[in-house]
Formats: sequence, structure tokens, C-alpha cells
Amino acid sequence: MTTPFRKTRLFLCLLALLIPATGYSQTQAEFETWLTDFKAQALQKGIAQSTLDAAFKEVTLNEKVLELDRRQPEFTRTFWQYFNKAVTDWRIQKGQELYKKHRPLLDQVTKKTGVPGRYLVAFWGMETNYGGYTGNIPVIESLSTLAYDPRRSEFFTGELFSALTVLNEGHVQLEQMKGSWAGAMGQCQFMPSNYLRYAVDGDQDGKKDLWGSLPDVFFSAGHFLKELGWQEKENWGREVALPKGFDYALADGKSAKSLADWGKLGLKLADGRALPKEEMDAKLILPSDYRGPAFLVFDNFRVIKRWNNSNNYALAVGNLADRIVGRSGLSKSQPADDEAMSKADMKAIQERLNWLGYEAGKPDGIAGSKTRAALRAFQVAQNLPADGHPSARMLKHLNATHR
Repeated sequence: MTTPFRKTRLFLCLLALLIPATGYSQTQAEFETWLTDFKAQALQKGIAQSTLDAAFKEVTLNEKVLELDRRQPEFTRTFWQYFNKAVTDWRIQKGQELYKKHRPLLDQVTKKTGVPGRYLVAFWGMETNYGGYTGNIPVIESLSTLAYDPRRSEFFTGELFSALTVLNEGHVQLEQMKGSWAGAMGQCQFMPSNYLRYAVDGDQDGKKDLWGSLPDVFFSAGHFLKELGWQEKENWGREVALPKGFDYALADGKSAKSLADWGKLGLKLADGRALPKEEMDAKLILPSDYRGPAFLVFDNFRVIKRWNNSNNYALAVGNLADRIVGRSGLSKSQPADDEAMSKADMKAIQERLNWLGYEAGKPDGIAGSKTRAALRAFQVAQNLPADGHPSARMLKHLNATHR
């Protein structure tokens, strides 16, 4: 459905072709016209005039925000490149110190929400380096810019209304309300709509301050995870060792089996012990190629991904939480030939597979199930471990192979 704001934006784009720019750039003039329309709608939704006057007093169209929104990474980082920057020695050591320091508060949150404190500290570390950097872009300006822009206008218009509601309710001062370029706020980086749904006044001072109050930060994060479905008595996952000749097609992150059934297939914990004898299902993930770690993940892994829908992010959070309480690191290390892949590289893999007679589908630079299946078939034919993992290393193999 086209919103009134998007209709206004489209009209102004057409008008810009007819009216020469004066003073302000035409884009800024369009933005201010759109903003006038938006503020009228905000008044109708119950936002006070005084809140609107303060919130938009110095707001302009932020070209940097638009640039960041449109920026597509040229290369996709490998699991190892992501993980080694996320789970650093410093982040582990700092997390251990802060976990010990805030243990009484974290235990209170765990009692209330069921979420162990090590996970709360791990999310805190991943999101803002334990509160060290929460973003410096005024949230109202970034959200106004993104709501005005037609690309994702509907989503960010809703977030802008939510941000104004947070101000209207007096939880935070305008000058403190800064965040990421996309409007994520506070030490746990909640979007404004999640702030309204899940933020908690942990210190009971009448405000939900995710910038300056650690009780509010931890209770809010715990409440969020609980509402997302956190299973109180379960771990997030475990690193496992795969037997020789294992069918890597089962490592799709989708095929759920009981721990007993995975054990029958020869899986063990990474240190060689048998899998736990617990009545629970797990899925198998192989984030790198056959030389990297493998993980059995449980329902809480899915919950972590609802915070940030990325396997690499969820694996980093889970492992950081483990390291914070003194558990061992990964059993594998980054191979010397681990390289980032560009979209062009991925398309080249698909094109080469198709040329060699393996049906990878239309080359689009996205490694879906069809591409992985085709790559596994190629690997089987070449007597290579059939992990189906596209990589710079496999592209070299493909380029060296002739029909």
C-alpha cells in the first residue's frame, strides 16, 4: 500500500523536474515539504507539538545516512574473518571482568527472565563493545532521512513514529538520543519499535534509559530474549567433531534430529566426548568448509538469530558467552587460504559449475541450495570432501577443471 508520505515524495520528485532549484538544494526542499506532512500526521497520532518542535528543530536530510543505507559490501567476509574480529581476546577478557563485576545484577535478570547473564554480557559486547560505542547520529535525523527515502519508507516511517513516542513519554532526553545510522539505540541497540515493546525500567526510576542505566539495559535485553522464545534450560549449541566420510549435505542448518540420532551418525563433542544424553533436537551447521568447525545448534540459536538474522552473528554470540564463563575456544583455526568472496566470484562459481554440467541455476551471485548441491556433485566427482561450501579455493579448483 502506498502511504501518504510516499505519494508526497513521488509527487515532489516529479515537481523537481519542473521547478529550478533555489537556495536550498531541491532535495532538501522536498525533504522539508515531506517533513511538514509527516509532522501533521504525528500530531494526529498523539505526539505533542512541543515534542515535534524540539525533535525536528535542527533536522536536515542526512546524505551520509543515505550513503550508508545504499552501500553494498564488495566482498562477503568469511566465517573466520567475521568470527576472529567478533570474538577477540580483548572482548573475552573484558566480558569476563564485567560479568564478574555485575554478577549480582545479572543474576537478578536471570531469575526474572531465565536468560543466563553470560549471554546478556555477550550481546552487550557484540552490539556496543560493552557500551563503549552506541552511535553518534541523532536518531530522529537518521530515521527521518530513511523514512523520506522511498526505498524502505514504510518501515522507517513506523520507526520514526516509535522514536517520537519514546521522546514523548520522557524516557530519554533528545540530546542523548543518538544511535546507529539506521536508528538502533542504546547499549543494546534496540530499534525504537522494540524499545517500546521490550524496554524495561530495571532500576525503577520511572524511565527506560538504555544509554545510561545498566539495570535498564540488562533487564530489557533479558525481557526481549524471553519474549522471543528463550529456552531457560537449554544451551545455544555445541561444537562437534564429524566422523570420516560424513554426509555434509546434512549440515544444512535445517534438518533437525535428536541428539541420540546425531550420535548414531558418529557425531561427538569437539573434545571427543559423547554427545549429551538429553531429549532435545539439534540442527547441524558448517559455517566454513570441511576444515572448519561444525556446530549442533538448539532452539536458543534460533532466538539469537531473531536479534540479528545471521548465522555468523549467532555463532559469535554463543561462543563469546561460553568464553566469558571460561569455556574453551574453537578446536579449529583459520586456514591460510581463507579469502573473502565477491559477488562476481560467486557468479563465476555458478557459471563454471553450469559449464561443467552441474546444474547450479541462474548465476546470480547468491549461493543457495541448488548451487551448494551442484558444488557437492562436482566435489564428489573430483574426490574432494563434498562440503558444498563455495570459496575462493573452490573457484580455483573449478577453473582448473576441464570437461
